[in-house]
Amino acid sequence: MKHPILNQQIRLVILRLGIYGEGIGEWEGWTVFVDGVLPGEEVTAAISEVRKNFLRARLITSHQTSPHRVKPPCPVFGRCGGCQLMHLSYEEQLKTKQQRVIDALERIGKINVSVEPCVPSPQELAYRNKIQLPVIDNQMGLYAFRSHDLVEINQCYIHCGLGEKAFRLVKRLLGQFPKVHLRHVLIKTSVKKGQVLVVLVTEGKGDPEIAFLAQEILQGLPEIKGVVQNLNSSPGNVILSKNYQTLAGQPFIEDELCGLTFKVSPASFFQVNPPQAENLYLKTLEFCELTGTEKVLDAYCGVGTLALILAPHAKEVIGVEQVGEAITDAQDNAKRNGISNTKFHCAQAEEFISSLSDLDVAVLNPPRKGCDPAFLDQLAAIKPHRIVYVSCDPATLARDLATLQGKGYQVDTAVPFDMFPQTVHVETVVRLTRRP
Repeated sequence: MKHPILNQQIRLVILRLGIYGEGIGEWEGWTVFVDGVLPGEEVTAAISEVRKNFLRARLITSHQTSPHRVKPPCPVFGRCGGCQLMHLSYEEQLKTKQQRVIDALERIGKINVSVEPCVPSPQELAYRNKIQLPVIDNQMGLYAFRSHDLVEINQCYIHCGLGEKAFRLVKRLLGQFPKVHLRHVLIKTSVKKGQVLVVLVTEGKGDPEIAFLAQEILQGLPEIKGVVQNLNSSPGNVILSKNYQTLAGQPFIEDELCGLTFKVSPASFFQVNPPQAENLYLKTLEFCELTGTEKVLDAYCGVGTLALILAPHAKEVIGVEQVGEAITDAQDNAKRNGISNTKFHCAQAEEFISSLSDLDVAVLNPPRKGCDPAFLDQLAAIKPHRIVYVSCDPATLARDLATLQGKGYQVDTAVPFDMFPQTVHVETVVRLTRRP
């Protein structure tokens, strides 16, 4: 094995994509990561980092181009860190995401199961109903790839059209209020209802002019229903604190999923690609195989979206979520839709599960870190007939499925969904049944 030297130029063929969208090749026994390249491409790259088990290198010259390479529509692709796969044809993006799920299940979980083709998003661009924009020196943009350097943007190509109207308005008005110092701007949009909520994140209460800015924003676009200030003086990467105050209009909007109406407040989680979320939730409902007699657990239920979609098909749905504001929204959403057979509890799933003695179906929709082992232990002891696992991270999904497989469950099938086109992220719905 040759010893690599910084800035040394090496030639290699890219074999596959990594989990962050970087190209991976081999050189003299070393694994090499190169940003911006695709499988099948032969490149010359300069070594930029030497680690114990791998190298990073920056592209110098491409000698052979992938037939699946496309021209990204976004002029800042490659500098902005928001998208990682915009240079890859959409068909290949879907194949890449399916393979990522297959690889995780086989390598991490040692699970050999049928993984269906990745379900394409109804829209490849302009699908996001939410955008978070850092502000530095009154300039709005997105962070550069692997840094906190600001890339100023005039348009985000994966952000929905109505949200972009609000973005352009806020960007223009911000230049007229130089004394207002923002940390972030958060824009949430309901495409179906035609409503927008703008959140201005400040370090302190800020200049009194922020109230005038809020009024200008509210009056500048009829679809904007409210402007909220979030006061976050904490250092670090957490964008929002729990301290909100309404500056203009109302502190929420409404959105719609699967025929139900949901309240979307500044802190509440709501799927960023609602048309694809409907596809994912309908698959989850199908996998639950409900007949109207079942007791269902929705763990990590958020604002109750999935629980309320399942409720008309079950006897009872119990939702658990540790974020108090989300549970308040879930209870409000149940009333909003006239659904009475749901109960929502504010607790950690691994603690709440011990209060249950019987379940027919469990739906798990955990954050990226997956489920706590103690939760899986107690869930398996209750022995629900079916478990449907909705995952946003193939690695933790594979780990948790392996645990459940060792506790009497069979992994039947897995369906990936492309919730985030142009990025490396993939959601997966998996059905498990208890072995006799």
